[in-house]
Amino acid sequence: MTLSEALTQLESFGNETMRLHNRKYGAGENQFGVKMGDIRALAKKIKTDHELALQLWDTENIDARFLAILIMVPKKLSHDEINRMVKSEGFVHVADWLYNYVIKIYPDTEPLRHEWMKSTDVMCARAGWSLTSGCISRNPQLIDIPGILDRIESGMAAAAPEVQWTMNSTLANIGIRFPEYRERALSIGETLGIFRDYPVSKGCTSPFAPIWINEMVRRQG
Repeated sequence: MTLSEALTQLESFGNETMRLHNRKYGAGENQFGVKMGDIRALAKKIKTDHELALQLWDTENIDARFLAILIMVPKKLSHDEINRMVKSEGFVHVADWLYNYVIKIYPDTEPLRHEWMKSTDVMCARAGWSLTSGCISRNPQLIDIPGILDRIESGMAAAAPEVQWTMNSTLANIGIRFPEYRERALSIGETLGIFRDYPVSKGCTSPFAPIWINEMVRRQG
Protein backbone atom coordinates (compact mmCIF):
# COMPACT_ATOMS: atom_id res chain seq x y z
CA MET A 1 0.00 0.00 0.00
CA THR A 2 1.30 3.46 -0.85
CA LEU A 3 1.19 6.45 1.45
CA SER A 4 -1.50 8.07 -0.69
CA GLU A 5 -3.66 4.93 -0.59
CA ALA A 6 -3.29 4.58 3.18
CA LEU A 7 -4.24 8.21 3.78
CA THR A 8 -7.23 7.92 1.44
CA GLN A 9 -8.49 4.89 3.34
CA LEU A 10 -8.00 6.60 6.69
CA GLU A 11 -9.84 9.70 5.49
CA SER A 12 -12.76 7.57 4.32
CA PHE A 13 -13.15 6.20 7.87
CA GLY A 14 -13.15 9.63 9.54
CA ASN A 15 -16.12 11.06 11.39
CA GLU A 16 -16.86 14.29 13.21
CA THR A 17 -17.77 12.64 16.51
CA MET A 18 -14.32 11.08 16.75
CA ARG A 19 -12.66 14.34 15.70
CA LEU A 20 -14.45 16.17 18.51
CA HIS A 21 -13.47 13.44 20.97
CA ASN A 22 -9.81 13.77 19.97
CA ARG A 23 -9.90 17.56 20.24
CA LYS A 24 -11.39 17.28 23.72
CA TYR A 25 -8.30 15.35 24.82
CA GLY A 26 -5.77 17.64 23.20
CA ALA A 27 -5.47 16.68 19.54
CA GLY A 28 -4.97 19.34 16.90
CA GLU A 29 -6.66 19.74 13.52
CA ASN A 30 -4.39 17.38 11.57
CA GLN A 31 -6.64 14.35 11.94
CA PHE A 32 -9.45 12.47 10.21
CA GLY A 33 -11.16 11.18 13.35
CA VAL A 34 -10.83 7.44 12.76
CA LYS A 35 -12.10 4.93 15.30
CA MET A 36 -9.49 2.66 16.86
CA GLY A 37 -11.23 -0.43 15.47
CA ASP A 38 -10.94 0.88 11.91
CA ILE A 39 -7.26 1.74 12.43
CA ARG A 40 -6.57 -1.75 13.76
CA ALA A 41 -8.44 -3.35 10.85
CA LEU A 42 -6.42 -1.36 8.32
CA ALA A 43 -3.18 -2.28 10.11
CA LYS A 44 -4.18 -5.95 9.97
CA LYS A 45 -4.72 -5.59 6.22
CA ILE A 46 -1.32 -3.95 5.69
CA LYS A 47 0.50 -6.19 8.20
CA THR A 48 4.11 -4.96 8.59
CA ASP A 49 5.50 -2.17 6.42
CA HIS A 50 8.24 -0.22 8.17
CA GLU A 51 8.92 2.22 5.33
CA LEU A 52 5.25 3.08 4.99
CA ALA A 53 5.08 3.52 8.76
CA LEU A 54 7.85 6.13 8.68
CA GLN A 55 6.10 7.97 5.86
CA LEU A 56 2.81 7.93 7.76
CA TRP A 57 4.50 9.25 10.89
CA ASP A 58 6.01 12.16 9.01
CA THR A 59 2.55 13.41 7.94
CA GLU A 60 1.95 14.42 11.62
CA ASN A 61 -1.68 13.31 11.16
CA ILE A 62 -2.72 11.55 14.36
CA ASP A 63 -4.67 8.77 12.63
CA ALA A 64 -1.71 8.14 10.33
CA ARG A 65 0.53 7.99 13.37
CA PHE A 66 -1.72 5.48 15.15
CA LEU A 67 -1.55 3.31 12.03
CA ALA A 68 2.21 3.80 11.70
CA ILE A 69 2.77 2.55 15.23
CA LEU A 70 0.95 -0.71 14.46
CA ILE A 71 2.82 -1.54 11.24
CA MET A 72 6.38 -0.48 12.06
CA VAL A 73 9.24 -2.71 13.21
CA PRO A 74 10.63 -1.31 16.51
CA LYS A 75 14.04 -2.97 16.20
CA LYS A 76 14.62 -1.18 12.88
CA LEU A 77 14.41 2.22 14.56
CA SER A 78 17.59 3.98 15.56
CA HIS A 79 18.07 5.72 18.91
CA ASP A 80 17.83 9.08 17.12
CA GLU A 81 14.65 8.11 15.26
CA ILE A 82 12.88 7.14 18.49
CA ASN A 83 13.98 10.39 20.11
CA ARG A 84 12.64 12.37 17.15
CA MET A 85 9.33 10.51 17.23
CA VAL A 86 8.81 11.04 20.96
CA LYS A 87 9.63 14.75 20.77
CA SER A 88 7.39 15.30 17.75
CA GLU A 89 4.12 14.09 19.31
CA GLY A 90 2.23 16.09 21.91
CA PHE A 91 -1.07 14.19 21.83
CA VAL A 92 -0.82 11.80 24.77
CA HIS A 93 -3.00 9.09 23.23
CA VAL A 94 -0.56 8.72 20.32
CA ALA A 95 2.39 9.04 22.70
CA ASP A 96 1.04 6.23 24.87
CA TRP A 97 0.49 3.97 21.87
CA LEU A 98 4.06 4.71 20.80
CA TYR A 99 5.25 3.71 24.26
CA ASN A 100 3.17 0.51 24.49
CA TYR A 101 3.70 -0.80 20.95
CA VAL A 102 7.19 0.47 20.13
CA ILE A 103 9.27 1.84 22.99
CA LYS A 104 8.38 -0.81 25.57
CA ILE A 105 9.52 -3.62 23.24
CA TYR A 106 12.56 -1.81 21.82
CA PRO A 107 15.64 -4.02 22.24
CA ASP A 108 17.68 -1.56 24.33
CA THR A 109 15.61 0.85 26.42
CA GLU A 110 18.00 1.55 29.29
CA PRO A 111 20.05 4.21 27.46
CA LEU A 112 16.79 5.88 26.42
CA ARG A 113 15.41 5.69 29.96
CA HIS A 114 18.50 7.33 31.45
CA GLU A 115 18.54 10.05 28.79
CA TRP A 116 14.83 10.81 29.07
CA MET A 117 14.84 10.89 32.86
CA LYS A 118 17.21 13.89 32.55
CA SER A 119 15.36 15.54 29.65
CA THR A 120 13.59 18.89 29.84
CA ASP A 121 11.38 17.86 26.91
CA VAL A 122 7.91 17.07 28.32
CA MET A 123 7.17 14.06 26.13
CA CYS A 124 10.64 12.59 26.62
CA ALA A 125 10.26 12.96 30.39
CA ARG A 126 6.83 11.33 30.20
CA ALA A 127 8.30 8.37 28.31
CA GLY A 128 11.27 8.19 30.69
CA TRP A 129 9.01 7.86 33.70
CA SER A 130 6.93 5.24 31.87
CA LEU A 131 10.10 3.22 31.26
CA THR A 132 11.08 3.64 34.91
CA SER A 133 7.68 2.40 36.09
CA GLY A 134 8.02 -0.59 33.79
CA CYS A 135 11.56 -1.25 34.99
CA ILE A 136 10.32 -1.30 38.59
CA SER A 137 7.99 -4.14 37.55
CA ARG A 138 10.46 -6.14 35.46
CA ASN A 139 14.00 -5.21 36.53
CA PRO A 140 13.81 -3.39 39.89
CA GLN A 141 17.47 -4.09 40.57
CA LEU A 142 18.28 -1.40 38.00
CA ILE A 143 16.39 1.28 39.93
CA ASP A 144 17.48 3.35 42.92
CA ILE A 145 14.00 3.28 44.46
CA PRO A 146 14.74 5.65 47.40
CA GLY A 147 16.26 8.08 44.90
CA ILE A 148 13.23 7.83 42.63
CA LEU A 149 10.91 8.49 45.58
CA ASP A 150 13.02 11.56 46.42
CA ARG A 151 12.58 12.85 42.86
CA ILE A 152 8.83 12.26 42.92
CA GLU A 153 8.46 13.94 46.32
CA SER A 154 10.43 17.01 45.28
CA GLY A 155 9.42 17.33 41.64
CA MET A 156 6.00 15.92 40.82
CA ALA A 157 3.98 18.92 42.02
CA ALA A 158 5.78 21.24 39.60
CA ALA A 159 5.95 18.80 36.69
CA ALA A 160 3.90 19.22 33.53
CA PRO A 161 0.57 17.34 33.64
CA GLU A 162 1.78 14.93 30.97
CA VAL A 163 4.75 14.02 33.16
CA GLN A 164 2.79 13.95 36.42
CA TRP A 165 0.72 11.08 35.04
CA THR A 166 3.69 8.73 34.53
CA MET A 167 5.49 9.91 37.67
CA ASN A 168 2.33 9.03 39.57
CA SER A 169 2.24 5.59 37.93
CA THR A 170 5.80 5.05 39.10
CA LEU A 171 4.90 6.08 42.64
CA ALA A 172 1.91 3.72 42.71
CA ASN A 173 3.94 0.87 41.23
CA ILE A 174 6.54 1.21 43.98
CA GLY A 175 3.88 1.24 46.68
CA ILE A 176 2.10 -1.78 45.23
CA ARG A 177 5.15 -3.96 44.65
CA PHE A 178 7.46 -3.12 47.54
CA PRO A 179 6.05 -3.36 51.09
CA GLU A 180 9.24 -1.85 52.50
CA TYR A 181 8.58 1.40 50.57
CA ARG A 182 4.78 1.35 50.78
CA GLU A 183 4.41 3.65 53.77
CA ARG A 184 6.61 6.29 52.20
CA ALA A 185 4.84 6.00 48.83
CA LEU A 186 1.47 6.42 50.54
CA SER A 187 2.76 9.41 52.50
CA ILE A 188 4.13 11.11 49.38
CA GLY A 189 0.88 10.57 47.51
CA GLU A 190 -1.21 11.86 50.40
CA THR A 191 0.96 14.94 50.93
CA LEU A 192 1.09 15.91 47.25
CA GLY A 193 -2.59 15.19 46.71
CA ILE A 194 -2.18 14.90 42.94
CA PHE A 195 -5.21 13.23 41.27
CA ARG A 196 -7.06 13.18 44.61
CA ASP A 197 -10.20 14.54 42.94
CA TYR A 198 -9.70 12.88 39.55
CA PRO A 199 -13.10 11.78 38.15
CA VAL A 200 -13.43 8.03 37.57
CA SER A 201 -16.22 5.90 36.19
CA LYS A 202 -18.14 3.56 38.47
CA GLY A 203 -16.14 0.40 39.13
CA CYS A 204 -12.80 1.96 38.14
CA THR A 205 -9.92 2.60 40.54
CA SER A 206 -8.86 6.18 41.20
CA PRO A 207 -5.38 7.20 39.96
CA PHE A 208 -4.83 8.97 43.31
CA ALA A 209 -1.79 7.00 44.49
CA PRO A 210 -2.94 6.13 48.06
CA ILE A 211 -6.28 4.78 46.79
CA TRP A 212 -4.62 2.98 43.87
CA ILE A 213 -1.94 1.38 46.06
CA ASN A 214 -4.31 0.25 48.79
CA GLU A 215 -6.81 -1.18 46.32
CA MET A 216 -4.22 -3.20 44.41
CA VAL A 217 -2.64 -4.49 47.64
CA ARG A 218 -6.10 -5.50 48.84
CA ARG A 219 -6.68 -7.45 45.64
CA GLN A 220 -3.39 -9.28 46.12
CA GLY A 221 -4.75 -10.55 49.44
